[in-house]
Amino acid sequence: MGKNKKENFIFTLICCALMVFGMALYNVILRNGINSSLLKETLMGFLPVFFVALILDWFVVGKIAKSIVAKIVDHNAPLIKKVLLISFFMVCGMSFCITLIVSAAHMGISADFPLLFLKAWGMNFICALPLQLLIVGPIARGIFFKMYPAN
Repeated sequence: MGKNKKENFIFTLICCALMVFGMALYNVILRNGINSSLLKETLMGFLPVFFVALILDWFVVGKIAKSIVAKIVDHNAPLIKKVLLISFFMVCGMSFCITLIVSAAHMGISADFPLLFLKAWGMNFICALPLQLLIVGPIARGIFFKMYPAN
């Protein structure tokens, strides 16, 4: 998104923070419903998951998603096509990785873990994709372009 590594990292920080908060909120609502402790419960696990997500995004999933898009999309393709495909592959990879890590931490590894993980991943993916495409992506780009105007 940015013109250099620093700007790319800032954009990644913004996206990652918004996605982790949104997905944490979603999972707390799934687990406990909407109640008076919703915000507290959402924020309690935010930092550890945020740091794990940031590391995965920056060093692993982001690189893989961008390399896949570079292989399947022509260099001269419209920017929106590249952005949407990168977002899609990022959601696939990040929802898989974070769901795997958080599920293992919360449920432990047992014989029924694979089935429980796949169910949780599916539930997370159906929220993460529209969250990224319709809410987080546009908000993150808006914040980023206020910080770093495109001129």
